Amino acid sequence: MPRSHAERHLIARIGWLRAAVLGANDGIVSTASLIVGVAAASASREPVVIAGVAGLVAGAMSMAAGEYVSVSSQSDTENADLARERRELAEIPEAEREELAQIYVARGLDADLARKVADQLMAKDALAAHARDELGISEITTAQPILAAMASAASFAIGAALPLFLVFIVPLSVMVPAVGAGSLAFLALLGAGGARAGGADIWRPTLRVTFWGAFAMALTAGIGKLFGAAI
Repeated sequence: MPRSHAERHLIARIGWLRAAVLGANDGIVSTASLIVGVAAASASREPVVIAGVAGLVAGAMSMAAGEYVSVSSQSDTENADLARERRELAEIPEAEREELAQIYVARGLDADLARKVADQLMAKDALAAHARDELGISEITTAQPILAAMASAASFAIGAALPLFLVFIVPLSVMVPAVGAGSLAFLALLGAGGARAGGADIWRPTLRVTFWGAFAMALTAGIGKLFGAAI
């Protein structure tokens, strides 16, 4: 008798992990870029603090609202497809059974076995079988708007707080390079942590988020310098 073995898959984390990494990355990059841009054009700390705090609050609310709306749209589409499938199962069950069987045939089963599998799965939960194998909807991938919105808002606020903290502890004369370097370090940690949480290799995500963060901050600092010089 074959021995069972424990398997540890991390795909169940994909919903909240995607929202959390996106929120934290956006929080660090957008707030650090805002701080660097204002600091490059300002001769005092106060405007930089105000810009950073405003960016944190506005960004967190925007992330929450945007994530809720977008994931709710996904949820609405899923529910509409499930309602259509439920109606078809009630009206044309034989056609739906054959449709499910053909899906299994396309995956490699012979026709007789595919129909037996379709019969058994539909006898247990026809809608779940069609949702999973025809529509690609499962418990793991089901949209969760509130969870996604909360994860995005919280992670954005945490990410934004990191470069904002540096504003209070570094001298104004070195604020631009200090916030830039510190934010790149935070991004590298975020990339590595997100990859580790998802069970992926850490180097590519770390380099990816660090490169684009550096690009965004450099561009914003250049604009701040340009306008600061013009003023």
